[in-house]
Amino acid sequence: MTKADVVELIAEKTGFTAKDVKVVVEQFLDEIKNCLQNDKHLEVRGFGTFKVKKHKARKARNPKPTKKSRCRQRRRPFSRSAAN
Repeated sequence: MTKADVVELIAEKTGFTAKDVKVVVEQFLDEIKNCLQNDKHLEVRGFGTFKVKKHKARKARNPKPTKKSRCRQRRRPFSRSAAN
């Protein structure tokens, strides 16, 4: 399902125009993105949580040439759906 499909479905169910619904959906997704970029935790009750997980730097090994390297510390977005 694409963002356009979501907008169309919500517009049909609510009676709002697709243009108005698109603004709300895009603003909601932008807010999720902003929270994740600023390392903030976002919880939408009944829907799920969004947060950034931090992974420590680690040693890695390429098995083919058996070359050892180091993986940098990184941040990854993480989401979990609500248990309904």
